Amino acid sequence: MYRIATLLLALLLSLPAFAEAPEEGDEAVIKPTYYSLVPALVGNYGTGERLKYYKADISLKVMGPEAEAKVEHHEPLIRNQLIMLFSQQTDDTLATVEAKEALRQEALKQVRQVLEQEEGQPLVEDLLFNNLILQ
Repeated sequence: MYRIATLLLALLLSLPAFAEAPEEGDEAVIKPTYYSLVPALVGNYGTGERLKYYKADISLKVMGPEAEAKVEHHEPLIRNQLIMLFSQQTDDTLATVEAKEALRQEALKQVRQVLEQEEGQPLVEDLLFNNLILQ
């Protein structure tokens, strides 16, 4: 009984050795990673007598750990660019789903421009609003 259990354990431990390893000619598959800007962006927007606030939880879709490290390195500049963009918004530019999508597209464009300027390539595939609260 002990021999069978030992044999089974040895077989289970050797399974990773049988896994298909990529050959030298094959390119490694790069999986997307989502880099969250933590803490969330919080600030005020609009003009008028009453202050209006936003809170935006944002994730950036990047391809691979190298791009993620570069995005993390430039996070302060990215955050500054996004805060400036949000502070310029009005009720009209945040009122509808279409307006929020236009804001998301503009935010993505500006983040990509910053990274293009700093790194020579955009690095960010997409920008997602995980949560966008307006008050």
